[in-house]
Amino acid sequence: MKRLSTAFIVFIIVGCQNNIQQINYPNTRESDHTDVYHGVAVADPYRWLEDDMSDETAEWVKLQNKSTFGYLKKIPFRKKLEKRIKSLNNYEKLEFFGDAVLRLAASNFIEKKYPQMSVGERSELRAQIVSDEWLIKLGKKVDIEKLIIKGPKALGDENSKNTIIGESTEALIGALYKCFNSIKEVNLWLDDIWEEDSEIFLKAPYKFKSKTVLQEWCQSKGFDLPVYKIIEVSKKNGDPKRFSCDIFIEGLKESSAFGKSHKQAETNAARILIEKFITIGKI
Repeated sequence: MKRLSTAFIVFIIVGCQNNIQQINYPNTRESDHTDVYHGVAVADPYRWLEDDMSDETAEWVKLQNKSTFGYLKKIPFRKKLEKRIKSLNNYEKLEFFGDAVLRLAASNFIEKKYPQMSVGERSELRAQIVSDEWLIKLGKKVDIEKLIIKGPKALGDENSKNTIIGESTEALIGALYKCFNSIKEVNLWLDDIWEEDSEIFLKAPYKFKSKTVLQEWCQSKGFDLPVYKIIEVSKKNGDPKRFSCDIFIEGLKESSAFGKSHKQAETNAARILIEKFITIGKI
């Protein structure tokens, strides 16, 4: 194995040597400037370059850039490398594309699995199985975070981390479609996951759309819409008890819950209230 590796390396080096360009570096003037530190004379022949406002320094920089960029432009694989780097870094386009692919694949799954569903029911189910929360769960399931290089701002921020996981998963779905130029492979991957998740949703839809269910219940009783009152309890991002939510119906406090965000706190409080109403037979 070592012999093969060495031979390969030698082959690469020889190949590179055959393509080495001769670089003619601009001449850099040396002065006779000397500094004395603690009685010791230290020559500094390039001190003049520290004067970045001088015409001589400006001309030197101009010639250096001309030499450097002239060399880079002659690298035979430069354009191919630039194109490859741009394609790898442009995950936002793949994410945008993946959003459309995901919705189409989900529509295919629902059509095949639940052909009896009405258009409204299909829209409701699809919204659940392509939601941001679902994408984050899928991303964590396939451990996509191991492939993501995150910036320092995202390292300690749970919300930012989850957003990146969801967006990257959507980009992965877009890349899968582009790779095969077919929606079939996307459905082959996701249909089994959707089958399990959709069954969970259909058994207890209020757990996933509790605010909507609560609003519809209030309207059916002739009540005003529920009032959600949010209090920020903590300033720490990702804290599961950062926000507290109380729900009032007809002026009476009916439910309370915590959440990492406004939305999560409201959803949790609504879900708890719906479960309470189901238990006592109000729904």
